[in-house]
Amino acid sequence: MHARDVRLNELAQGLRPMSEGIAWFEALGAEEQSEVLLSLRHHCIQARALTEDADESIRRSGLRPTHTPAVLVSRGRIDVQLRKIAALTPLDERRKSFRLLVAVLAVADERRRERSCAGGCGHWWHRLPARTEARYG
Repeated sequence: MHARDVRLNELAQGLRPMSEGIAWFEALGAEEQSEVLLSLRHHCIQARALTEDADESIRRSGLRPTHTPAVLVSRGRIDVQLRKIAALTPLDERRKSFRLLVAVLAVADERRRERSCAGGCGHWWHRLPARTEARYG
């Protein structure tokens, strides 16, 4: 379990505010941002994101449907589109990609919890404790 993966899952589960996630992401260098986006893409695929998740993910991310990552996620096979989103390079597009990929992960993982993990599972990210300021302060 990598600290970055914990943080990303906390963001997707609403255990950390997105404003905190964006501030963390923006403080990273370009190479680290790319690594985070690739990691998020991987988590989305592992959570079995579907093309049908696009509209809800866009809504949750707060992006306009005309923003590049939102347009991409709405077109074609989700795995191909997530790869394109994670590869966007301008900082503004990376920020939007981050927001959208966290939202895709949230939507896909919620479905996975309901369908596959409702009776219990071994996924460590499904056992994250509620965040407290004393623990993360």
